Amino acid sequence: MRPAYQRRAAVAGATWEIPAGIPCARFLREGTAWVTFVLVKSYRLIFFAAAALGLAAASSAQAGLEWRTDYKQAQQEAKTNNRLLLVDFTGSDWCGWCIKLDREVFSKAEFKDYASKNLVLMEVDFPRAKAQTAGLKKQNQELAQQYQIQGFPTIVVLDGDGKRIGELGYTEGGAAAFIAELEKLRKG
Repeated sequence: MRPAYQRRAAVAGATWEIPAGIPCARFLREGTAWVTFVLVKSYRLIFFAAAALGLAAASSAQAGLEWRTDYKQAQQEAKTNNRLLLVDFTGSDWCGWCIKLDREVFSKAEFKDYASKNLVLMEVDFPRAKAQTAGLKKQNQELAQQYQIQGFPTIVVLDGDGKRIGELGYTEGGAAAFIAELEKLRKG
């Protein structure tokens, strides 16, 4: 008597039938390799999938601050939310100090937490290898001229009305030192 089959599996173009009630079924060779199927109870699979989704959601929530590239939009958001506008003039793909600032400050959880509560972030990038639209290049050039940027990285801090309240560059000491400098500017 032939057993009832509950699942079918396709391996290397061949379809295999897995007998019902068998948690592990081994089949003879397909080409030169042994093919083994392990059936996992569905609740274990569901639990694993839920855990993986939860982990992915948690990491993506911390992963990124949103860096604006549109000056008018960033300035309006800063004004609306009563936050400072941090404008990062950078050469993101070639400037060593810019890359170091990003690695030691902007990518740290401490800075991300501070920024999410106090700042609107804007990147004014002058890359060498990354593509940019003509409009973005023009805007970035105009902003560099407006704020008289002489080198990278230069961080210009503005209030919601667009008034310049300070300027920073790379700061030794990581996120804590950078946040301390921002707090000095914020408190006037």
